[in-house]
Amino acid sequence: MNKFNLDDIETLEKIILSRRDVRGNRFVNSTVSETDLNKILFAGVNAPSVGFSQPWEFVIIKDNAIRNKIKESFFEENEKAKDQFKTDKSAVYTQLKLEGITESALNIAVFYKPSEHPVLGQTSMKETGVYSVVCAIQNMWLMARALNIGLGWVSILDPNKVKLILNAPEDRQLIGYLCLGHVDVFYENPELERLKWEKRKNIEEVVIREKY
Repeated sequence: MNKFNLDDIETLEKIILSRRDVRGNRFVNSTVSETDLNKILFAGVNAPSVGFSQPWEFVIIKDNAIRNKIKESFFEENEKAKDQFKTDKSAVYTQLKLEGITESALNIAVFYKPSEHPVLGQTSMKETGVYSVVCAIQNMWLMARALNIGLGWVSILDPNKVKLILNAPEDRQLIGYLCLGHVDVFYENPELERLKWEKRKNIEEVVIREKY
């Protein structure tokens, strides 16, 4: 396998630093080509997975009727969430556009499919199967950004309602609900950082040597 050079490293770093969680007010009315969609899915299925289990399934959703049902779940959950931010952040929270379910070109529901048999590396830490699916989503996010396609992860949803709407099997677990589409702009830094919702942590704050 080829070794990578300094230009490759700098390009990867640039993509990582340019990745954004895209909201509905940034999507434009433009379709995502099948070629680009397949590249994003290809990145997902080539993510690392515990025991090479590849425990992911991707539901592509373009139908507006289905997306509107999903959006109803968002509205219900978002109303509940507002009550938890009755501080100085409440005004900012109400102004945030937290999803792009119907504004984006398409949605992808990403599910974890548990194995019927023991999985190498998952016998002690069951959650590594779910972590594997998250790795797939991160790969998709980076590939989407490299293609100049926006991706937003909607987590303010009732996963059981989403499963019901999508007729997902009982044993499947919703890990991510993604909105994909072309955008008018990618912000220079994350929106929540720009709005001072949270402050970026320095690497020194989170790196521990040897022990806590």
